[in-house]
Amino acid sequence: MYTLGVDLGGTNIACGIVSADGKIIRKISKKTGGPERRYEDIIKDMAAGAREVCDQTGISLEEIESIGVGSPGTVLSGPGVVVYANNLKMANVPVKADLEGILGRTVYVNNDANCAAFGEAMVGLKGYSYAVMLTLGTGVGGGVIIENKIYEGCNGAGAELGHMSIVKDGEDCTCGRKGCFEAYCSATALIRQTRKAMIDNPMSVMWDLCGGDILAVNGRTAFDAMREGDRTGSQVVSRYIDYLADGVASLINIFQPQVFIIGGGISNEGETLLAPMRERCYPMCYGNKYTPVAKIYQAKLGNDAGIIGAAMLYKNA
Repeated sequence: MYTLGVDLGGTNIACGIVSADGKIIRKISKKTGGPERRYEDIIKDMAAGAREVCDQTGISLEEIESIGVGSPGTVLSGPGVVVYANNLKMANVPVKADLEGILGRTVYVNNDANCAAFGEAMVGLKGYSYAVMLTLGTGVGGGVIIENKIYEGCNGAGAELGHMSIVKDGEDCTCGRKGCFEAYCSATALIRQTRKAMIDNPMSVMWDLCGGDILAVNGRTAFDAMREGDRTGSQVVSRYIDYLADGVASLINIFQPQVFIIGGGISNEGETLLAPMRERCYPMCYGNKYTPVAKIYQAKLGNDAGIIGAAMLYKNA
């Protein structure tokens, strides 16, 4: 049995054929083409990508049991409609109906972060029917799996984990609120925190690490400085981990998953990030002395999680 996953992003459209055990047989990627493109053209590109990856593997479309699409934004999974995706200028787009009309295969649609979480729970860290995934990238995204099903809320917009408040009247968030988890724990937030610390501490080794150019700071800069024994870098990392542990503990207290998965670019720090975060997080988890607390792991599938999760959406139907 083969299924096909499409990971629709603001920059790229990735398509992959996935085996029954969740392995990608082959994948391709093409440019989305920018936010001003008409959705009709994006749909045609997704269909073309599906045909192309089939041609490259010698697997016909007729052998594909179903196609799954992970899209940014709010998605109504039943009718397969992207209600709103601001970075693609999509509103009330019938992705399921349009793709089924072009390709003649059953199509399932869900939010891209939900698909990544589903892929990790079903394949990456398989064996957990209750899971929460958090992605630490440009923003903070995530997904929630309850009894092997994606939690979507009543309107398809559930599990916007990055937009719970962790600091009253705190930093401005792109969503319009203040103090959101995303405003403190995204890679963007970490870069902002690093730059501020560098300005306040001109002798920090972080200046050397970025060649004296504060605009060259990235999500690794503070961690690299910490590894070199730089006090300022260590302080930035420690405070970042404090925020992360606080938010993760709250999410564990709400959902009580078996496993909590950390993905996104910052997760590449691995145990350098996760070990101290666990130490700070677990004491804040309700009933931690009496009941099992979620295991906290790094995501395993990397950029493939979205394709794999989308391809396996038939299991969520």
